[in-house]
Amino acid sequence: MRRTFLPGNWQAAGLSLLVLAVVAGCTRAGAGRQTITIKGSDTMVILGQRWAEEYMRRHPEVHIQVTGGGSGTGIAALINGTTRVAQASRKMTPAERGQAERRHGKPVREIVTAMDGVAVYVNEGNPVESLTLAQVRALYTGQITNWKDVGGPDLPVVLYGRENNSGTYVFVKEHVLEGADYSPSTRTLSGTAAVVSAVASDPGGVGYGGIAYGRGVRHLKIRLNPSSPAVGPSLETVRSGAYPLARPLHWYLVDDGDPAVQALVDWVLSPEGQRIVDEVGYFPIR
Repeated sequence: MRRTFLPGNWQAAGLSLLVLAVVAGCTRAGAGRQTITIKGSDTMVILGQRWAEEYMRRHPEVHIQVTGGGSGTGIAALINGTTRVAQASRKMTPAERGQAERRHGKPVREIVTAMDGVAVYVNEGNPVESLTLAQVRALYTGQITNWKDVGGPDLPVVLYGRENNSGTYVFVKEHVLEGADYSPSTRTLSGTAAVVSAVASDPGGVGYGGIAYGRGVRHLKIRLNPSSPAVGPSLETVRSGAYPLARPLHWYLVDDGDPAVQALVDWVLSPEGQRIVDEVGYFPIR
């Protein structure tokens, strides 16, 4: 069973987490003091927080600021120069990358820091065990509105999802909905923790988000088509690509050669940094 790392008081703060710090070579934070800022994906904000805490424990001279807001918010901050690192659960678009590179006059680096399986959550009392991708698409486009149509109880489906600045919203729209619009009845929430909380308290609820968020809900197994095996997210299925909703989790940064940022990147990709990926509930890349 995968470990989960669910925020307590952080959840009430909207997953906007702040760890102030000082690092030579980054943003000036006062006389002789500087700060590395990391902003973006709410899926990754707990992971970023844990990385920051452990890195600062090992390097007391280093201070790091971590906030959420969604992948799109982090990428916009990278473009306008208000963050050093954008965390994103989706890829930057060519247009976004072009904007950043024109603005800063330097290339943008993409770094895969971890792997994730986007989970489809249902209430623990819902007996449905698996769905095909087409069934998930039919739920979120409003074509299926009752759980009895997918082998469940005679109960209306209540859709929960993310706001459109979320990388997870974009991933599901592209890889599950195949570009179709979400049903207007979808109740949009500001973070994955809020989606999990809503589904946990709603017998007819269904939601989606990172695998690390799972307390109080069940993760459905997913089938590519009716004759395919039902596959849940695990280290093996995510790494092999057998789980249909596997995805990488990215860091984006302007490649200006800053040694302090590079040292942090090297540590995140090291065995110590990847151990934290596993502890939080995501999947190490090595």
